[in-house]
Amino acid sequence: MSKLLPTFRIVALLEGVSYILLLFIATPVKYFANDPQYVKLLGMPHGLLFMAYVVMAVIISKDMNWSTRTLWIVLIASIIPFGTFYIDKKYLNKSNA
Repeated sequence: MSKLLPTFRIVALLEGVSYILLLFIATPVKYFANDPQYVKLLGMPHGLLFMAYVVMAVIISKDMNWSTRTLWIVLIASIIPFGTFYIDKKYLNKSNA
């Protein structure tokens, strides 16, 4: 098991939450209330968390001996709403790792 796994799980959770907030709260407020403040507020942290998620996924894939297919599933899940929560349950949970 990778030493980075607990950190990756936190990054995955934060990335997932920031994506949900961005998609389902900030973007509707931007277009329906004509207020882009929340998109500006959440956009940068989400982008940084997304990049950290991708980099850490690649590093952890080597430590955890993931196949290329598993790595692609983990990476694609980051662009699907609620995808990182699924990845945490299926691939990162200590009972599965």
